[in-house]
Amino acid sequence: MTRIVVVGNGPAGHRLVERLRAHQHTGPITVLGREEHAAYNRVLLSAVLDRTLSPDTITLPTVDAHVRLRVTATGIDRTGRVVHTDTGEELPYDVLVLATGSRPKMPEVPGLRAGHLQPLRTLADCARIDDVAGPIAVLGGGILGVEAARALLARGHDVALVHPNPHLMDRQLDDTGGRLLAERLGKLGVELHLGREAIAYRPGRLVLDSGEVVPANLVVACIGVTAETGLAVRAGLPVRRGIVVDDQLRTSDPRIHAIGDCAEHNGDTPGLIAAAWEQADTLAALLTDGDARYHGTPTVTRLKARGIDLASIGSVEGLGSAEAEVVTLSDPARGRYAKLALRAERITGAVLFGFPEAIASVSQLHDRDLPVPADRLALLLGTPAATPSAPVELPDDAVICRCNNVTKKSLTAAWHGGARSVPELARTTRATTGCGGCVDDVGRLCDALANRIEHQKEGAA
Repeated sequence: MTRIVVVGNGPAGHRLVERLRAHQHTGPITVLGREEHAAYNRVLLSAVLDRTLSPDTITLPTVDAHVRLRVTATGIDRTGRVVHTDTGEELPYDVLVLATGSRPKMPEVPGLRAGHLQPLRTLADCARIDDVAGPIAVLGGGILGVEAARALLARGHDVALVHPNPHLMDRQLDDTGGRLLAERLGKLGVELHLGREAIAYRPGRLVLDSGEVVPANLVVACIGVTAETGLAVRAGLPVRRGIVVDDQLRTSDPRIHAIGDCAEHNGDTPGLIAAAWEQADTLAALLTDGDARYHGTPTVTRLKARGIDLASIGSVEGLGSAEAEVVTLSDPARGRYAKLALRAERITGAVLFGFPEAIASVSQLHDRDLPVPADRLALLLGTPAATPSAPVELPDDAVICRCNNVTKKSLTAAWHGGARSVPELARTTRATTGCGGCVDDVGRLCDALANRIEHQKEGAA
């Protein structure tokens, strides 16, 4: 009976256990987690920070495994196939999976020390930020930085966001999208300092390279993450930006795999939860005699910030490709902007700001690799005739709610179980309780299932 040990109790490790059991793996599974909390969805930390969600709400369902909290793996004996822990235990394995995640990068700013500097990576980080009163500065204008700034603003803090690049989310947005996002945050009340860096901290004040002084009782660091590879390095496994794996998510040791933020596949460490889930699904199939391979995950980013509808697909560079058909709709007076890059009628990249209907439709077309309608404008404006077919026509394993990884199959089962409305489905499956971007899709699924039942009744009559 195959013994599997998973190092890491985050979304990647949790998903792997779920899928292993779904694939009928009956052997023992041990999961090691450093934190005191049960597995939870880190994607939703900004919603916990602004108190839209409670910590309990983002806790992931219990899995059929021996989960050890507050236990850290300290070493791997590859010859004896044993994991050593900080509790002095030796855990034997037949298969070892490293899902160690990543750690936040911390800025080196003179005068800025613990007590005034805080990352945002865990529930414990949220709790520490929760205890701070007064103005807060956020370093970093990427996805997490923008979400953190918006959440802190919603909490009633005076918030300044400092970003070294000239526009926000520069890895996901072009100049126009970044400018519109900055305008929106500014109107909401975030004080923006773009193209600036912090050079010193004095009690209650952050000094910028421009000479400006930003009031800040706390500085929240959102400047990126580094793959957590120490355990792999000590075990002699190849590591570059992450733990190097092949298409079977194997390291150089065929009994050791890596998934999630810590894994590097084809030179890429995506750092996105969708990639972690897909890697977990692939590995679960492989470990239960499946024939799956991992070939990478398309980059789809949905900003989870209250009152801002923003999504990005693919890379910024792809939006300017001379080989692509580029469709642009700009409506600055209403704060709306859309840009699509198409090849062979398929979406290869997109920036969508202020078009919630288009975000849902374009995401479905991209996920399903379907051709876009001939009327591009109707697609962006959300005209019903241009909207992709209802979610009821999607395959059962299609993910409707990205934040909570809720599939069409789960929603359909809950609907047949009596959850016949969007709020009831939310309570049963947690769909729509993340960024809220799937609300329309869940509603359409409800309507489609109800219509199907009604037609069946009419046919029987």
